[in-house]
Amino acid sequence: MNIEEELTNCEIYSKQIKQYDPDPFYVDYFFTKYINSINNIINGIFEEANIDFGLFISEKITQRKFNEKANIKKDENALKFSKWFSRKNKKEHENPYPNHMNKIRLFKNENESLPKIKIMIRAIERYKNDVYQEIKIDLKNGKIISKEQLDIEIKRQMPIFLEIINAKRNQNDEAKVTNKKIISSAFVNLEKNNDIEIMYLCQIYTPVIKRLIDESRDKIKELTNKK
Repeated sequence: MNIEEELTNCEIYSKQIKQYDPDPFYVDYFFTKYINSINNIINGIFEEANIDFGLFISEKITQRKFNEKANIKKDENALKFSKWFSRKNKKEHENPYPNHMNKIRLFKNENESLPKIKIMIRAIERYKNDVYQEIKIDLKNGKIISKEQLDIEIKRQMPIFLEIINAKRNQNDEAKVTNKKIISSAFVNLEKNNDIEIMYLCQIYTPVIKRLIDESRDKIKELTNKK
């Protein structure tokens, strides 16, 4: 498995999500591919570690299988790497957005599909704890039928949304939102009252997985005494 190719795929899928946002069908399609690439990268890190530590695992590698073989061979450095990776991975997902991505990824790994994707409106300029509002329109096979219908529905719901978000903004001395500063985007909800914007989530998460790759490789070199 080529980690660089999968990382490039993540960047491509993220751009495609941005291109098709907020269409639920295409966002779901490319977000699923994005998550699959993240899974491949994590397994790919252990494939590289398998080679460098000389564990000679021939089947598809996961961290669990890596640990099993390292225990059989009593390879302390390989086990140290796996423990380090678990700690590092946990630390990288302490912040809210990486944590959301990890939860969504684990959910997708245990289910055939992602949770339902919703179209919501938000302020272009983000502030912490901003509110979002779902826009419901007719879809055909999960795809947006008419952008005009979406625009009409956004305009119809705009006054209520502006009233709610500006009440929050005013309370927190934040910039007021106008109807020219509202856009629609695809969101996913894994937990109650916790809607996550998919495009923004991928933009935040790609640097996280890049860092995990780089630091994992540095740790493998350290433990195998490779320069």
